[in-house]
Parts: sequence; C-alpha cells; structure tokens
Amino acid sequence: MQSLLSALRSQRAFKALHYREFRLVTGCQMFGNLGTWMDELSRGWLIYQLTDSVVQLGLVRGVQFIPLLLFSPIAGSAADRYSRKTLLLVSQAVNALLFAALALLIFTGQVAPWHVYVTAVLAGIMQVIQHPARTSLVADAVPLEFLTNAIGLTSVIYNGARLTGPALAGALIAYAGTDSAYAVQAAFLFVATVWAFMLQPVPPATGKSHREPFAQSIVKGWQYAWHNESVRAGILCTTAVSLLIFPFATLLPVFARDLLGVGASGQGLLLGAMGIGALISAALITLAGHKLARGKVMLDSSLAYGVAIVIFAYTPWYWLSLIIMIVAGYYHVHANALVNTVVQSYSSAEYRGRSMALFNMSQMLSTAGSMLIGLLAAAIGPRHAVAAMAVAGTLAIVLLIVSMPHARKIK
Repeated sequence: MQSLLSALRSQRAFKALHYREFRLVTGCQMFGNLGTWMDELSRGWLIYQLTDSVVQLGLVRGVQFIPLLLFSPIAGSAADRYSRKTLLLVSQAVNALLFAALALLIFTGQVAPWHVYVTAVLAGIMQVIQHPARTSLVADAVPLEFLTNAIGLTSVIYNGARLTGPALAGALIAYAGTDSAYAVQAAFLFVATVWAFMLQPVPPATGKSHREPFAQSIVKGWQYAWHNESVRAGILCTTAVSLLIFPFATLLPVFARDLLGVGASGQGLLLGAMGIGALISAALITLAGHKLARGKVMLDSSLAYGVAIVIFAYTPWYWLSLIIMIVAGYYHVHANALVNTVVQSYSSAEYRGRSMALFNMSQMLSTAGSMLIGLLAAAIGPRHAVAAMAVAGTLAIVLLIVSMPHARKIK
C-alpha cells in the first residue's frame, strides 16, 4: 500500500497536490461542492413540500441565476482587487449559516416559502462571489506547468460531488427529513470554511488599479478579455456550448418519459451516464492534460459534443442513448476544462478574477438556452429542438475556428 501511494505521488498528475495551498483549495472545493450539489435537490424538494407547485419548483431554481447576471462582473473585479482568501472565507461562512438557518426553521416547523426564496438568492450571491476567487486561487497555488493537471483534479472533485451530493441529500431526506439534509450541508460548508481559513493570504495583483472605481475596473477587465485573443477564443467557445448545446439536458424528462419510455429512474440513469463520462474525462485531463494541445482539444471536443447531441436527439433506443450520454459527458468536461485552463493560463494575475467571472457568466448562458429550447420544443417538437440547437452550436464553433485560426494553435 505504501509503495502504491508513493507511486501515485510521483505521478505528474498528482504533483499539484504537493503544494499546500492547492490541497487547501481542493479541500474547500470538495466540501463546498458537496454542500452546493446537495442543495440542488434539497431546495427543490423543500419548496415542493411547502407549495405543491411545479411553477414554484422551477422559480426557486431560476432566482439563483439572478445574482449571477447582476453580480458576476463585480465579483470578478473584487477577486482582482481584494484578498481572494477573504472572499472565499466569508462567502463559504455565510452559506454555512444560511443552510444552518434553514435546517433550524424546518426543524422548528417555522419554515415558509419566502425563507426558501430569500436564502436561495443570498446563497446565489455567495456562489457568485466565491467562484472567481476560488478558481483564481488554483492558479495562484501551483506553477503554471501544473495548471492543467490541477484543473483536471478540481474537475474530478466537482463531477464527483455532482454525482454524490444529490444522492446523499435524497437519502438523508428519505430517512431523516429535509432538516437533516440542510444540517449536513451546513456542516460541509463549515468544514470548507475551516480549510479556507488555513490558506495563506495572497496579496491582490492589481497594483494601482485597486484604486480605480469599480465600474472602470469591470470595463477594463472586459476590454482585456476581448483584446486577449486566447482568452476571447476560450470564452466564445464556452458561450457557444453553454447557450446552444448543453441546454439539451433541460428536455431530458421529456425524452425519458415520453420518447424513450423509461420514466424517472431512466432519466436518473441518463444523468448518471453523463456523470460517468465526465469523470472519465476529468481523470484523463488530470493524468495527461499537460500533453494536450489546449486550443485544438477544446474546439474539437466542442464539435464532437454537438455531433453527439444531434445523434442523441433522434436515437429511438435507450441503450444507445446511455452510450451517447457517456460520450456527451466526456466531451463536455474536455471542452470545459481546457477552456478553463486557457482562460487562466493566458490571463495575467491582475485580470484573472475578471476573466474567470466572464467565463462563469458564459457558462451560465445555459439558463437562457434552456428557455430557448423549451420554446423551440413547443413549436417544432423536442427531438427537432435539441437537434436544431446542437447544429447551431456546432456551426458556431466552426465559425470560431474559421474566424480565429489562432485558436486551434493555443498551447
């Protein structure tokens, strides 16, 4: 066993873990993501228990995206101007308190729907604040040569939490009640806060720009990202995938119940298959990501993702749908992780927080894409809607390749 551990430690993929600060950041991410992904299930279950309304079930998810649109530019500028450790520490601590407050309200029978909405908005704000701070801390914690491997490791953690968090929340709700799920979420966020407290403070890298007005700082960050061709290519790539390809997942309940006839359990297996592909992809990036031509892989993976979803749209066989979902999960993470690496690698430390905020905003365009695909499905049917948007996303990537030939040469 000792020799196995030594062999693993000697692998390049795990050398990022030799750095204390990176271990602490991954600890924050591990427990923070578990709590956040548990909330994906717990909050919806709670509002449905309280209201029996499918409209409010969708609304409580939607309100969490409002802070993303309003506060992401501010959060990115803050990550470049102030202590990233402090931003991460405070945002995780507040989230822990919010989850604890909901657990107490449920336990005492005092919880009301407005509590769920208010805490959803506040938790969304805290997520927006911590994302650019935490992702920038990854680049601060390891040498640039290990950044791709480090991002691969964080992607493994993220996708592992995405698989286990909702399952854990569901088991806790079934056997001990919603209050217990929120109590465990609060405990996870408290542990993440302790890990953040142990981080060494990193001085802001903005130099004199921290004295600029916030609005000017935000605009300068956008200008920097647009004029930096590598960063612009990465963000445009993610925009196309998030807006046009990934929203197919919104219609999975329709495919599972009405088109493939496998019900809710079948939908769960479809999501699980995508998660398996995501984990395989993240593991391969961790092991060999430093050898990849980042620009070529992020663009080719996006193209393959789009093609896979077009095939998924029309397959009549459930077993083939499962296979395609594994492929889709694989290419989704391959594209996303490589874009993440490109944006961080080619952003100077002074602008990294603002660049990552833009990256996060481009990812969240999937919300707009979800609304669009719902309207298209009503007009032309779910299969045609998924295929049409995936084709549009694939063509957008082709246009990006043609208009920015440098993008495929990004190292």
